Formats: sequence, structure tokens, C-alpha cells
Amino acid sequence: MTPYDKIFENNKAWAEEQLRADPEFFNKLSVSQQPDFLYIGCSDSRVPANQIMGLAPGDVFVHRNVANLVNNVDLNVMSVINYAVRQLDVKHIIVCGHYGCGGVRAAMQPKDLGILNPWLRNIRDVYRFHKQELDGIADETKRYERLVELNVLEQSINIIKTAAVQKSYLTRGFPIVHSWVFDLRNGILQDLKLDFVQTLHNIQEVYDLTKE
Repeated sequence: MTPYDKIFENNKAWAEEQLRADPEFFNKLSVSQQPDFLYIGCSDSRVPANQIMGLAPGDVFVHRNVANLVNNVDLNVMSVINYAVRQLDVKHIIVCGHYGCGGVRAAMQPKDLGILNPWLRNIRDVYRFHKQELDGIADETKRYERLVELNVLEQSINIIKTAAVQKSYLTRGFPIVHSWVFDLRNGILQDLKLDFVQTLHNIQEVYDLTKE
């Protein structure tokens, strides 16, 4: 059996397992989704959103791209955020990066990466914003790990800049934006402790889209 064919065998076994645990599992799953969480993460195959959070299908609305970027001209991620906030009423938005991110490392290599150049330039911009701090880290591995963290924080800020998030929070008290990093070496999530309320306040000095 090929790895491709094995997928369908795995799927059948998984479906049967869910039904053994709960005969109404798929009936309930097919009705609607009401996730509390929007997860924006890296496309890296080693970081599966639901599994690392210990949550089931239907609990997490997920968007993934190379290096977990939130680019304001990327209609894909902007549509996901708007739908999650305005239609699904998610309570939390999580940007999750991971140590050892190939996209972050590639962005700092002096190499022409073709179509990836404009995408990864967003990470180079993060380095530029924090150049003094990053250049002060002598250990290369630790420097890249810190860039992973700073990239997550900057992408979280980009979410807070959006009208959907600002208006929803001011009228309903949610969603709250969080910044996480996943450590592939031990499987542990690290909360970077983004101060959402203070960050929103600071953001609105320039990016206020609510007049409130």
C-alpha cells in the first residue's frame, strides 16, 4: 500500500474511532462550527494546530502560511480574520510561530528566493524594526529564536490594526489577540504575554479605525 492509499485507510479508522466514542460525533460536527479560537500559524508540517492545543475538530478555525505572516494586502488572511471575527464570533485570535522556522531563517539569508522574496521581506522588515536588539545577540541560534518571537509579536500587532478586531473588541469585549511560540524540541507552547489592551491603546494612536 502506498503512503497515499494509506491515508484513506487511516481516515476510515479515525472515523470509526470517533463513532465508537460518540455515535453522534459527525451529526453534531456537520451542523455548524462555533470555535472560540482563530489560530494563525506556520504551514510547517510539524506543527498541527488542533493537536498541539489538545482540541477537537470544530474547536479551532485555522489559517496557515509560510512563517505565520499577517500581511494587510493578503486577501486570504484578511478574509479569514474578518470571517472569524464577524461571522464566527471567535473570542481569541492566536498567532503561533515555532522555533526552527525555515521561513524566518530563509528570510535572513543573502539569497534570491524568487517568488518568496516579497513574502519573506515582511520578516526582514521585522528584523529592521528590531535590528539593535537582534544584532546585540551574539549566538546565532538565539538570535533566530528571538526573531521568531518578534515576528509573532509583529504579526499580532498587524491583526490588532484591523477594523474588524478593533470594532468587535470595543463593542463586545472580544476577540483578544495572543502571541505564542511552539518549541519543536519539547512540544511545549510558550505564551509571549502580549498585553492586548495596552497594545490596542497604543495602536489606536495611529491606526484608529473606530473613532472611539
